Amino acid sequence: MGKLYLVPTPIGNLEDMTFRAIRVLKEVDLILAEDTRTSGKLLKHFEIATRMHSHHMHNEHKTVENLVKRMQAGETIALISDAGTPAISDPGFLLTRACVENGVEVECLPGATAFVPALVNSGLPNDKFVFEGFLPDKKGRQTRFLALAEETRTMIFYVSPHKLNKTLAEYVQYFGADRPVSVSRELSKLHEETVRGTADEVLKHFEAKPAKGEIVVCVGGKSLK
Repeated sequence: MGKLYLVPTPIGNLEDMTFRAIRVLKEVDLILAEDTRTSGKLLKHFEIATRMHSHHMHNEHKTVENLVKRMQAGETIALISDAGTPAISDPGFLLTRACVENGVEVECLPGATAFVPALVNSGLPNDKFVFEGFLPDKKGRQTRFLALAEETRTMIFYVSPHKLNKTLAEYVQYFGADRPVSVSRELSKLHEETVRGTADEVLKHFEAKPAKGEIVVCVGGKSLK
């Protein structure tokens, strides 16, 4: 019986790659990569010669069954995404579930993921939180906001830069202008920045200075006072 490894990769700074992740990627029979071009640069940097196959949201439904059979036959396979931990707003869940259902061992290595540093440095309560990832673009978006308006835990969102101002305006609309918000962008990279304030203050900041790069937003939960 083979095994599936879920291997986190750096979200920006290559120094965040772990020694263990490098060893596993060198030892497995196959690496499944979200984008082989992006991952190819990472593997070359760390002198990892293991062969790669493409595994992304458009083909994962078709390839899962065959991959499970290969691991049942003895192959060891590692899954990586373009950045961060697989299955966190990236492909990985379907293959992991199929392995669990078919008795294939799954091991997730600890490592880089964007929402943890964003939450910890936000200054918002982090003893309890809810990860929302990317909100629906259209259908179900308003319904989700109405439900989250009553959420008392800190909420974490992934937001694309061109939708940030729209999303911040929706925070003002559904959560209130005074709701605390922390926007972290380009985490671990050269131009890393965290902007904290009320929803209204943070919106005005990014209206004046449009955001670029990868973005994680933390929003304080509804106060019970």
